[in-house]
Amino acid sequence: MGNARKLLEAIQMGEASYHAIEVMACPAGCVGGGGQPYYGNNFDTVKARSKALRSVDEGKPLRLAHENKELQQLYSEFLGDKNGEKAHELLHTTFAKK
Repeated sequence: MGNARKLLEAIQMGEASYHAIEVMACPAGCVGGGGQPYYGNNFDTVKARSKALRSVDEGKPLRLAHENKELQQLYSEFLGDKNGEKAHELLHTTFAKK
């Protein structure tokens, strides 16, 4: 969280400007976060799982969404501009109190 604090301070001081900020704070990263198998405080298991997932990912020929040919085709043939009205309507969401 220290890096998040530094970023927020830079924004407050006018040294940085962003439209959105996402802070990842799960122990051991997303692989140890909510919705994942619970390992208690056994971070060796989480680290091993993280290493295995990283190894699988590194072997994939396509690793970046913006390089995905099918995604590029979806935008060019249907959604239009990535910041366009149709993309925003279909891909963005809002939340309401329940």
